[in-house]
Amino acid sequence: MEALAEGLWGLADFHEKKGEIGKAVKCLEAICQSHVSFLPIIEIKTRLRIATLLLKHTHNVNHAKSHLERSQLLLKSIPSCFELKCRAYSLLSQCYHLVGAIPPQKQILNKGLELAASSGDGFAVKLWTCNFNSQLANALIIEGDYRSSISALERGYICATEISYPELQMFFATSVLHVHLMQWDDVSLVERAVEKCNEVWEFIQPDKRHQCLGLFFYNELLHMFYRLRICDYKNAAQHVERLDAAVKADLQQVQHIQGLITEINNINRSLSRSDLHPKERSALFQKQSQLQEQLRNITGLSSTGNDSMELPHFEKVKQRWGDKLELAPPPIDGEWLPRSAVHALVDLMVVIFGRPKGLFKECGRRIQSGLHVIQEELVKLGITDGMREVDLQHSAIWMAGVYLMLLMQFLENKVAVELTRSEFVEAQEALLQMKNWFFRFPTILQGCECIIEMLRGQYAHSLGCFSEAAHHFIEAAKLTQSKSMQAMCHVYAAISYICIGDAESSSQALGLIGPVYRIMDSFVGVREKTCVLFAYGLLLMKQHNLQEARIRLASGLRITHQQLGNIQLVSQYLTILGSLALALRDTGQAREILKSSLTLAKTLYDIPTQMWVLSVLTALYQELGERGNEMENSEYERKKSDDLHKRLADARSSIHHIELIDKVRFEVRQLHEIDIKRVISGPSISANLDIPESVGLLTPLPASSSRLVDMDTGRRGKRKI
Repeated sequence: MEALAEGLWGLADFHEKKGEIGKAVKCLEAICQSHVSFLPIIEIKTRLRIATLLLKHTHNVNHAKSHLERSQLLLKSIPSCFELKCRAYSLLSQCYHLVGAIPPQKQILNKGLELAASSGDGFAVKLWTCNFNSQLANALIIEGDYRSSISALERGYICATEISYPELQMFFATSVLHVHLMQWDDVSLVERAVEKCNEVWEFIQPDKRHQCLGLFFYNELLHMFYRLRICDYKNAAQHVERLDAAVKADLQQVQHIQGLITEINNINRSLSRSDLHPKERSALFQKQSQLQEQLRNITGLSSTGNDSMELPHFEKVKQRWGDKLELAPPPIDGEWLPRSAVHALVDLMVVIFGRPKGLFKECGRRIQSGLHVIQEELVKLGITDGMREVDLQHSAIWMAGVYLMLLMQFLENKVAVELTRSEFVEAQEALLQMKNWFFRFPTILQGCECIIEMLRGQYAHSLGCFSEAAHHFIEAAKLTQSKSMQAMCHVYAAISYICIGDAESSSQALGLIGPVYRIMDSFVGVREKTCVLFAYGLLLMKQHNLQEARIRLASGLRITHQQLGNIQLVSQYLTILGSLALALRDTGQAREILKSSLTLAKTLYDIPTQMWVLSVLTALYQELGERGNEMENSEYERKKSDDLHKRLADARSSIHHIELIDKVRFEVRQLHEIDIKRVISGPSISANLDIPESVGLLTPLPASSSRLVDMDTGRRGKRKI
């Protein structure tokens, strides 16, 4: 009977390599369903293999879970089989994770840890201990138990240290940093976690680092999120540059490897022909050997034997250079995000850094690139036109959440770019896309409701609908628990009230600015401080308290220039300070400041700010009696005004304009109770979506560290952290 089982196992391998997963499963199930009894160990191995195939290639999680639970029952009667028991625990944990059953997942992982603790101190035992601690930390994160999650990861780190495995130590060190970034309880703890990652990375031998591409991306992205969070944009930019260069190199490498694999496949097909001439066959064997050697040199994987590339080694190459960026070796086999998501995320980071500098052409290219990648991945997950979240396979919900969140952030940045460039119709379209995606996936994207509402405020303000803008900003503040986001929305609303201009609106603006101003030094970084100083200075100027306004604005400008490097906000600061200088009869300084502001506004294609500067310059030339400059300036201002009014008219004539500015929240169709239960365990992206960049008002760089860090990135139960 063992020979029969081995024959069916071999046939299943054959079908799997050909991509015929259904046939492979049927071969294996023939053993389980046979009327003839096989040894328990054979049935256990077979059921574990079936579960692995189902989890890897299908969405049939419940079927996999049934096989694993049966395997567990059989394993209870066998005193040994440590490896098989651990595999069963690990796979069953992944099943529970995919169906959102966290309590039974924790229970099964604790059983695995108990088994490992009673099985000695061998290398394999330590590896499985690392596996179970990693998955347990993941489950605890889902429950929001950060402290226990960090404890589990630290136990994993100790295990990795005991077996002198630096790559595995790095896996746990970066995971600890990730949890600290999500929690952000104590800045000193985050700093220590960053330092620990740097220490461990340096401990990995340089020739091995290039083999740890997944860890490299994970570590660099986490470091960048940390730098963004503390507004250290200079050092964050260095991480972006390294990441961008690594993505380009990775794409070239993947394309080269795929080309070699295709050539080898073609040669293998030719060699299978029975009518091939001996000379041709010999030449093909020689070519095959050369290509295999090239592939070995590139991938760093060794192999022996003439047929090695056709079987296990070839499969390793395809797995390693496929869509997966592994963070740790088997049996952890963890990943944070798949390769395509990492590439899209790096594109997003380039956009976030390029947008405040006015690099809109490059931003547009990266946005299109990222959206294209994400759309392709969503189609692979079965998300096509018209599909809603209740139609998703449950096991696809996790990765769908990752790609949908990335999609929304690309669209958010597109809205910001288009509003800055006064391309209001384009901004409308991107904002409507965000609304439509939110309507289709309201539970997965529930955290995006705040962002959408805030962007409606940005859109309304850009089109001069200040009352509507203030309403949407205040509504956005109600939709988030983030103190930082609430503060920013209140500042935005205050600026809209200031623009209305009457006494009541100024009073409302003061009521919003005051509480934020009093706590502005309590926030991490300086974004909130620079924005509230801008708003407070603008309000003081409206109240004719010019000297006090000048002090606040000068302070805000200095911080913005030195720490944020955001030229849109700098331009707007300079415009107000130029107006103040003119009001204070300091015409020399006013001229110098306003010309600098106009140059920056032109760089950003920011027409409203350009017109604002031009109007102040016209007043300056009138006061100085420079008739020629006044006429030239007025003519240029008129052209810009005509251009802007045409753009505004096009946007206002759209059937969607009223829908976007209307003082009514978008009504999402409520799911039935059974639908809610089905989706609720999926990745609701609701926690602490950080500040997006303001548009047309003032512009704190988004530094969306927590927004990116808190993305639920679990995949197949291996890495959510």
